[in-house]
Amino acid sequence: MVLFRRLLGEVLRRRRLEQGRTLRQLCGDARVSLGYMSEIERGQKEASSELLASICAALDVPLSEILSEVSDAVALAEAAALVRVRPLELRSDKVSSPAADGDVVASAA
Repeated sequence: MVLFRRLLGEVLRRRRLEQGRTLRQLCGDARVSLGYMSEIERGQKEASSELLASICAALDVPLSEILSEVSDAVALAEAAALVRVRPLELRSDKVSSPAADGDVVASAA
């Protein structure tokens, strides 16, 4: 299952690191506790819309840009999950697995 909060945290951390800023610096500018911001970046806590707006302002990045990046990451994660778990194809004479073609498949027994 794709967790939005984990992907959001990854995007926020990457943006902070691209700016060469420490977690402590960002927390001071965004007015959020160090521990809470760390949990957000690790995907352990959900950021409220108000807090997310404050973090984006501190990063000087539009909220829409962050959400767009997270949306792209969600789409990639969902696509990867579909590739990893694809049902077996059934034929009238036998059960055929597309794995012979190099695809990765899984089935539930």
